[in-house]
Amino acid sequence: MDKRLTTEKEVTVRFNEVDSLGIVWHGHFVKYLEDGREDFGAKHGLTYLDFKDNEHAIPLVKVDIDYKRVVAYGDQLRVVTTFVDSPAAKLIFEYKLYRLSDNELVATGKTIQVFTTFAHELCYVPPEFFLAWKRKVGLL
Repeated sequence: MDKRLTTEKEVTVRFNEVDSLGIVWHGHFVKYLEDGREDFGAKHGLTYLDFKDNEHAIPLVKVDIDYKRVVAYGDQLRVVTTFVDSPAAKLIFEYKLYRLSDNELVATGKTIQVFTTFAHELCYVPPEFFLAWKRKVGLL
């Protein structure tokens, strides 16, 4: 059974996120994905502080973004963030970003994060607190 947890977060493009042509500089899309991940964590009880409190870090190891449409200053976006369940010791999220004014898909993305200790040692199995969270939300 493929159960996916999804959240939606609205963000407004700020002046400091656009280039001299008035469009969002491509690197700022990474921040919009981060906004989606933080919103997901807040809504589903899996925040960055939970990882820290359980003595784990979750560094990004992969970011993919496909840019579909131009986004400009003042545009409001809906960031749809979906957790992709995996048995591995990693977090996988997929994203769809829509412009609210016309519901146009402006970008898609995917991120992968891995579990490490604070000593930067890679974890090969998911930590128990993460498995407990997966049980709590019905993924295990």
